[in-house]
Amino acid sequence: MPAAEVPSSVIHFVVGIDSVVDNICRLPLDLFTETCQHVLIYLQGLASGIDSAFISHKFLQPGVGLNHEAQQEIIRFLLLTFRSAGQSNISADELVSKLEDGSQKWSKSSLQVLHRLWSEHGAAVHAQQELQASLRIGQVVDVQWRLGMAVSSDVCRSLNSPYVTLLLKIAEPSGLMCQKSFEMSIPQFQNFHKQFKEMAALMETV
Repeated sequence: MPAAEVPSSVIHFVVGIDSVVDNICRLPLDLFTETCQHVLIYLQGLASGIDSAFISHKFLQPGVGLNHEAQQEIIRFLLLTFRSAGQSNISADELVSKLEDGSQKWSKSSLQVLHRLWSEHGAAVHAQQELQASLRIGQVVDVQWRLGMAVSSDVCRSLNSPYVTLLLKIAEPSGLMCQKSFEMSIPQFQNFHKQFKEMAALMETV
C-alpha cells in the first residue's frame, strides 16, 4: 500500500521550524537568553517594540554567523511562541513539551533557557495578552512634522500653498513598527493642533 502523500505546505512548515530551531541552538546561550528577554519585555508591555537593530548588532559577534533573514526568523519564532503560550496560559513544562513535539532539533540547554524564562515571565505575558485582547490598537511612539510648499496635492490645490506633513511611527500589536504619513493644509493643521490641546487639557483633569 503506497504511503500517504504529505502536502508540500506541511513539509515546508516542518523544515522551516527545524531550520529556525537549528539556528537557535547555534547561538551562544547568553545571546539567546538576551534575545528572549527582549521579546518577553515587549510582550509584557514594558517596551513599545522590539529593537531589531540592536539585536542584529548583537548577532554580529564572532561565532554566530547568521544572516539578517535568519535573525528575523528567530525573532518571529520567539514572538509567536511566547505570545501563543501567553494566550493559552500554559506552564513552562507544557511550553517545553510543545516545543519538543514541534522539532527534534532542540538542544537541552536551549530548552532550559526557555523553561527558566517562561517560569519567570509567563504570568506577566499572559496578563498583558489578556489586556491587549480588549485593547487591540497600535501605540504611537514618535511624531514628526515638516512644513512645505505644495506644487500639487490632493488637499492643497493651489500652487505655492503651504502644507504640513505629519509622520507617525506606530508600534502595532504584532510587535512590528510601521510609519504613517499624511498631509494637511494650514487650517486643517491648526484645527488638529487645537483638538490635541483640548485632549491634553482634559487628560490633566483625570
